Amino acid sequence: MNTETENNPETGNQAPTTVPFWSAFWFWLKLGFISFGGPAGQIAVMHRELVDERRWISEKRFLHALNYCMLLPGPEAQQLATYIGWLMHRTLGGVVAGVLFVLPSLLILIGLSWVYLAYGDVPLVAGLLYGIKPAVAAIVVHAVWRIGSKTLKHPRRVPLLWAITVLSFGAVGLLAVPFPWVVLAAALTGWLGARWTPAQFAGGSGHGAAQAHHGPAVIDDNTPTPPHARFRPTRLALLVAVGAVLWLLPMGLLVAWQGWHGTLAQMGWFFTKAALLTFGGAYAVLPYVYQGAVEHYQWLTALQMIDGLALGETTPGPLIMVVAFVGFVGGWAKQVLGPEALFLGAALAASVVTWFTFLPSFLFILAGGPLVESTHGKLGFTAPLTAITAAVVGVIASLALFFIDHTVFVEGAGPWWARVDVGALAIALGAALALFRFKVGVIPVIGACALAGWLLKTLAL
Repeated sequence: MNTETENNPETGNQAPTTVPFWSAFWFWLKLGFISFGGPAGQIAVMHRELVDERRWISEKRFLHALNYCMLLPGPEAQQLATYIGWLMHRTLGGVVAGVLFVLPSLLILIGLSWVYLAYGDVPLVAGLLYGIKPAVAAIVVHAVWRIGSKTLKHPRRVPLLWAITVLSFGAVGLLAVPFPWVVLAAALTGWLGARWTPAQFAGGSGHGAAQAHHGPAVIDDNTPTPPHARFRPTRLALLVAVGAVLWLLPMGLLVAWQGWHGTLAQMGWFFTKAALLTFGGAYAVLPYVYQGAVEHYQWLTALQMIDGLALGETTPGPLIMVVAFVGFVGGWAKQVLGPEALFLGAALAASVVTWFTFLPSFLFILAGGPLVESTHGKLGFTAPLTAITAAVVGVIASLALFFIDHTVFVEGAGPWWARVDVGALAIALGAALALFRFKVGVIPVIGACALAGWLLKTLAL
């Protein structure tokens, strides 16, 4: 790397002083292709590379940025990359970091979605998906445990937060209450609870103290906020205006082209709303996407939605990129460019969905970053967001139940035990054992389950 350095007499280390733009560009491009493992894995990779090895940012500044991103709707790992890129290289750096975090995943998913629709009935592809789908069910169950163990473990906070979790599970999973209402109800509960029972919502940021010493960094603990990262009302107003144009212009073109009720315009509007509701990550918003894309708009079927999540788990980038699959399949099914251009129409729909899903994330970082930079060590979780996190656990649990029902049980009449797919159940249990007991990573689990599914399908022929 071409980072300039200088000797630090106190540490004896080579302390980097600047990060050339193109060094950062190639790093963000590399990250876009290796960011497997969901947000936890992606954040861990960035921490190792940026804090431990390259020392572009200190531990405290890294966690300070992460805490802000955790408070926002949207993919926190992509937002963290955008934030650090912006802090180092102004708006252009933030845009480059955020786009390169997403672009490889979009291109890969467009290719995989085309293979899925064109060759999904090929025995090899069908066998691989047969193994991946129960693995995804186990991964979602593991996500419930992972998030729930962090959110609900505090003894004094268990009663009310557990109640929020159970009620959100019933509301989404049993009563089909729209996800936005669950979020609003949880936020209101947290706001009221902070005044009546504040001990129930007490807690820190959840990321631990930044105690490790990694040597001096380009953006160190006491590095002054650079001029471009200082809050200015005129800059905020300009960003809001630019963001409005970037939303209104493509939406206006889509409406003028196909009308407000056209598939592409409806996708843009629906995924704009989804982007503002992704508290807790992709797993939390998937029930909302399912309600809209499958039940309301019928852009794809329930089984295709499961297949899409299975493909999304196998690609780099944020898991919310599964919306690109939804857009591709919906564009293909609705023939948005006509029957003679199925692939182009589907690729266009996937791109439209990705644009409207991620645009708010860029605006949140570029507009809110200067405010965050003025609050080192002061930003924490609020009671409404703590309540939302508890609700998210219940929402993800309802999603886990949905996946188990659609992967382990086959459709048909008869008692539930007669509809159990023994092969899928065995794969799901094996994946759960690997995740819970042996702490195996997501990618090896998916790879092993895909191979097991292909073998079971091959032997059954």
